[in-house]
This record gives sequence, C-alpha cells and structure tokens, in this order.
Amino acid sequence: MRIWGKIFGFLFGLMFGSWLGAILGLWLGHKFDQAIGQNFNSGLFNNTNGQAQFFFTSFAVMGHIAKAKGVVTSQEIQIASMLMDQMGLRGAAREQAQEAFRDGKRADYPLDDELRNLVKLVRGRRDMLQMFLELQMSGVFADGKIEPIERDMLDRVAQLLGFSQAELDRVIGRWEAESRFQRQRQHSGHWSYESGNQQSSSQQAHSSKQSLDDAYQLLDIAASASDQEVKKAYRRQMNQHHPDKLVSKGLPTEMLELAKQKAQEIQHAYEMIKQVRGMR
Repeated sequence: MRIWGKIFGFLFGLMFGSWLGAILGLWLGHKFDQAIGQNFNSGLFNNTNGQAQFFFTSFAVMGHIAKAKGVVTSQEIQIASMLMDQMGLRGAAREQAQEAFRDGKRADYPLDDELRNLVKLVRGRRDMLQMFLELQMSGVFADGKIEPIERDMLDRVAQLLGFSQAELDRVIGRWEAESRFQRQRQHSGHWSYESGNQQSSSQQAHSSKQSLDDAYQLLDIAASASDQEVKKAYRRQMNQHHPDKLVSKGLPTEMLELAKQKAQEIQHAYEMIKQVRGMR
C-alpha cells in the first residue's frame, strides 16, 4: 500500500492553506498513489519480455511433468501440439513453444527456481497462477488418467505457486468437470434435461445428470445453492477467467484463445443451470 503521496499532500495542503487545503491535498495525494501503484503493478509483466517468460515457462513445466514418468507418451506430445494449435501458434512462436517443451524435459531443469521466478513475474496474481496450473492439467490428463508420480509433480508445482493441497484438489476437480462437460456438450450438441421425456434412455438421463453436476462444479458451487448464490458464483468465475481481464493483467496474447474457451465453458455451464432451474 502506498501512502507517501497522501502524507505529503496532506502536509503541503496544511502548510500552504487550511484544513480544507489539507483535505484537498490528501485527496490529490491519494490519486497520485493510485497512479504510481498502477504503473508499478503493470510494469514488469505487461511487457513483451515478461509475457514471453510466462509463455516459455508454461510449456517447459508441461514438458518437465510429462518427462517425470520416464517416457513422454505420444498422447502428451499430441496434447502439447493441440494446445499450440488452439493458440494459433505458427512459425517462430510455435518453435519457441516446442523448444520450451524440450527444455523442460531436461533432467537438470531448475523447476523450483523457474516457478519462484514465475510467481515474482506475475506479482503473485492468483488468477494468472491458477491459469498456469490449469494449463498443466491438460498435459497431465492427456491419457485420461493421472499417475501417482504426475500427482506428486502437480503437488510440488502447486506448492511452489502458493496453492494449498485443498486448493489444488478443487482446481483438479473443476478441470475434470470442465473436461467431461465439454465432451458431453460437443457429443450431444445440445442439452436435454426433461425428466418427463419418455424417449430419453437411462443412459441419456445419466449423462444429463452428470453434465449438470459438472456444471455446478465448474462454477465451484453446490447444487443446493440458491439462485442468487449461483449468480454470484458465475460472476466470480467470469471475473477470474474473462480473457479481457487476464490480458490486461499480462496474459500472453498467444494464450488468449485458451482463455476464451475457458470463459465459454463457464458461460455454457451457467446457461445449463439457468435452464434447469428456470432462472432468468
């Protein structure tokens, strides 16, 4: 918290005016502190070098976790390539991502140091660190399951990023729910959640129930929550994952498409819950 602008503004206002001048000086000092704070907070990460470092570290850590099992599978390489495709990486940018993935596979890759540098780079912003962690989930779940050694690596990464065990469990749960929700939505093309529909098979009913459960988990809210609580949860998730907000905080433009997809799944989950509840 910066207070020197307020202090000097107040003192100068008091010396050269009156109590009214001191109050005016305090207000002007507050505005000065805000301006300095904004410039300071946006300085390091919202530049090309900072964004490039975030981008490189994301793929390097993904490669390091993939290598933890001893052999990087073809599925994990495909997932990394798929993420590059989703980001629209071409030419030099794609080569940098591939180089980072290979660099992370080195036995002597300094994981702890790189993650500590990452935390400093983003100034501890939880939303940016959470997106970094979620990006690692894509590689870990490439084969549809998580190996014990991969879970150990995720635990280590999360701890270095400042996430507790409980927070990591929730992130993993939401990621799994989002993955199932997205697959089901893409498979069906629409939702059908009408208990009175006699044409629906028991399997379809189960899928609909699973999708609804996943939608609640995606919003990080219980199914027993009130409509108002659901709305608050939706706004909270969108505030954390909206691409415009993340870009303003320094998200590399190459990762903008991933942020958009995340926000879209949150929106779809909310729309499904609204439909089932009859919310407006």
